[in-house]
Amino acid sequence: MFWRGVVGYLPVNIIQGLVGLATIVTFTRLLAPSQFGDYALGFSVMSLLHTAIFTWNEAAMARFWVAEVDKGQGGAHAATVYRTWLALLVVLPLALAAALLVPMAPGLRLAVVCGVLAVLPRTFAKLAQERRRAAGEVAGAASIDIIQTLGAFGVGAVLAYLGFGGAAPLIGFGAAAAVCMAWTLPSEWAHSRSGRFEAPRARSYLGYGLPVALSLILALVLSTTDRFLLAAFLDEAAVGVYHAGYSLANRTLDVLFIWLGAAGGPALIAALERGGEGELGIAAREQASLMLLLCVPAAVGLALVAAPLSQLMVGQELAVGAAHVTPWIAASGLLAGLTTYYFHQAFTLGRRTELLLGAMAIPALANLILNLILIPRFGLNGALWATVASYGLGLAASMALGARSLRLPVPWTPLLQTVFATAVMGVAVAQVPALGGWAELILKASLGTVVFGAITFALDTGALRSRGLALVRGYKARTA
Repeated sequence: MFWRGVVGYLPVNIIQGLVGLATIVTFTRLLAPSQFGDYALGFSVMSLLHTAIFTWNEAAMARFWVAEVDKGQGGAHAATVYRTWLALLVVLPLALAAALLVPMAPGLRLAVVCGVLAVLPRTFAKLAQERRRAAGEVAGAASIDIIQTLGAFGVGAVLAYLGFGGAAPLIGFGAAAAVCMAWTLPSEWAHSRSGRFEAPRARSYLGYGLPVALSLILALVLSTTDRFLLAAFLDEAAVGVYHAGYSLANRTLDVLFIWLGAAGGPALIAALERGGEGELGIAAREQASLMLLLCVPAAVGLALVAAPLSQLMVGQELAVGAAHVTPWIAASGLLAGLTTYYFHQAFTLGRRTELLLGAMAIPALANLILNLILIPRFGLNGALWATVASYGLGLAASMALGARSLRLPVPWTPLLQTVFATAVMGVAVAQVPALGGWAELILKASLGTVVFGAITFALDTGALRSRGLALVRGYKARTA
């Protein structure tokens, strides 16, 4: 199931990666730094609202679908989840009223209002996608991602060009999600109409999902607090610089982690539910090895090419600042990805989500305290230092508390081999002179890929060489 997801979700993540870079190129040029800051703050409000109110229900959809379907209760499960979603929508008018009443600049207000409106279709599309992922319907889940990614970028870019400011990308998010909602509504209704809403089931889901939602709120606090404090202590332009560099590094790594997480999460649940902890350990070790092999060199590579990448991808007003931000966010993005997409699985698999809440409270509180101390004294650098330190603390806390729920293996040999290959790659790439632009980017990326690839191939890191050769031999045997 894992490798089917890895292959099936690959086109989606290629598209997301390309569109993510195109988004930075486009919006850092079409939007002024202050407008880009409005977009960043509006996006943060949208994400916080979505996570605070709706995510617990989405977590229940994903975690319990396989078990309930195997018991013949898929209809009741879907009916309870979707009717709960309808009830939760009551919060949106209240959020809109708050957005209209709280004093803020007109451009920021429009961005926040559009972000709130986008929550309705985005939450339905997310439920439909989680059900498809849990069921192993890779093509359906991938299609939702593709429509939202391409649609949001296309609509947002046109509206930004027409002068809608920081609200333009958020309108794009809402419009693309509305298309997905219209498309998936008939099939999701078909799954839920055979069942009915069950209050005890909903309470059980709330007990499981609420700590997940609260932990994700803390994760958003961890990832967005710095923006609000930069706006408070400095200005929206500083937020724009920070968000440009943050997007360049974090979005690139997110594409890798989301790809592996989309394939890996459902596969781990299925392994545990149908094969027990023995099968889970095998599946988890395999996933962790691949995650390290891909994401560790990607993070270091981003730091090494930060300057030429920012020159090419970020608007002139933001490029220098983004190049400074990118290496720090690459480090924090690696720590955050390993925490969220691997070690946090222990809490959901073991159904000890209350421990997940504790694991996220530690770095979120540390981040708030560090930002309040460091930003007034060191400005943008203070936010960067606080981010890396907080995510490192979060990784340590998640490993320690996760072991009390369900211990996930750490593949030490692939980890050491990956770190060794990455270190050699870094030394080699650092020798390339600072040519600037495409020349420097292509030379560094090519050299890094060759060096890292040669070492990991020779070491057979994660048994990928052996797996690949076995696939080739199998293909030759079938076609002989």
